[in-house]
Amino acid sequence: MKKHLHPVYLLFGLLLAGCADDTHVEILKLAHELDTSHPVHKGMVFMARRVAELSDGKMRIDIYPGGQLGQERELIELLQIGSLAMTKVSTAPLESFVPEMKIFGIPYLFRDDEHRWKVLSGEIGERLLLAGQDYLIRGLCYYDAGSRSFYTKSQPILRPDDLSGLKIRVMKSITSMEMVRSLGGSATPIPWGELYTALQQGVVDGAENNPPSFHLSRHYEVCKYYSLDEHTSVPDILLMSRAVWERLSPREREWLQQAVDESIPVQRQYWQEAVDEALRVVREADVQVLYPDKAPFRERVKPMHESYRGTTIYDLIREINAVE
Repeated sequence: MKKHLHPVYLLFGLLLAGCADDTHVEILKLAHELDTSHPVHKGMVFMARRVAELSDGKMRIDIYPGGQLGQERELIELLQIGSLAMTKVSTAPLESFVPEMKIFGIPYLFRDDEHRWKVLSGEIGERLLLAGQDYLIRGLCYYDAGSRSFYTKSQPILRPDDLSGLKIRVMKSITSMEMVRSLGGSATPIPWGELYTALQQGVVDGAENNPPSFHLSRHYEVCKYYSLDEHTSVPDILLMSRAVWERLSPREREWLQQAVDESIPVQRQYWQEAVDEALRVVREADVQVLYPDKAPFRERVKPMHESYRGTTIYDLIREINAVE
């Protein structure tokens, strides 16, 4: 004979099920290559704290810094198969996954910082964040990675001709290599972790990066000339696995996106403080910080811009130029 549960037991069971749902915590793993003192890492720590607050502890982001789970390319691949929820990468290595990201490697693309942030926070920036959907990754936001400039061991870079004959380390990015070649240097891709030794041993004569990276890498101990030509402004991008994003409930997506959006101005403030500190430290270490005239550099890369004519990258260049 079939037994029927008393209504009180049914109610108790439903309450237990409700409690089980309430105690579920959505844990997202976020891995990146940066040091914990880096302003982008600090921005993501703020974001993780806000996710916990907004969700009342129902969502948590665990951050694995310093390349613990792999280098940028490996982390992107982990996102694609859904084994990792989030990562932060430079848009430079991302261009081999999402071709449109090449646009950020184009030198002198932005007129100034105001123009850059107008583009990134506008329709063009939003479109590029979602350009990786077909490649199983989704951009959540851009973080400030400033502008990249040349630093060298034996001579300052005050005009493009000063790069002639110099081996300059670049990221593993076709656009980065084309940029250095267009300015007259010899582009040499070397992993970031091997660069200090490569500079010491003369494998390369210099490199290019933003002030906080120049400072935190201690490359200023080897390179005593830092020429702020600011040739490219390659943003960092916070990425998420499309599979993980689609698994989240609408409410969870809302918590996450709000925390991400709130972290952007905080990270930009951390960035500016890090730039000021970096330039102070390297000057005290007897690095010559130079401000070359950018006009000759802009002129020298015009053929590179024109070489994209007839492509989607050229169309993007024109769109970006038209943003007032």
